[in-house]
Amino acid sequence: MQKVLLQSRLVVTLALWLGLNGAAVGDDAGKSGNDHDIALRAFEHGEVLPLESVLSEVRKAVRGEVVGIELEQERGNWVYQIKVIAPGSSMVEMHVDARTARIFEIKGK
Repeated sequence: MQKVLLQSRLVVTLALWLGLNGAAVGDDAGKSGNDHDIALRAFEHGEVLPLESVLSEVRKAVRGEVVGIELEQERGNWVYQIKVIAPGSSMVEMHVDARTARIFEIKGK
């Protein structure tokens, strides 16, 4: 399982960057294997939606503050694991299909 942890300050940058259509990327992008490059490659190949689209679906399902986002590849599919502090200080973890933004698992609700 390939696990990619997106730091909270990278989340906003990544969401904005991935939301841009037709953004140019140099030939060396993705060769370093860092988190941003891996996520960017997946986006460029149509394997993941822009993060803001996914977060929009999450916000419809659970109110609260997003405190963690991981992008993992499970059985060939990209999955966002998103942690939210819900009202009342409860932690909710959601598993979201990164290609469709379909929430398929909610823990702690």
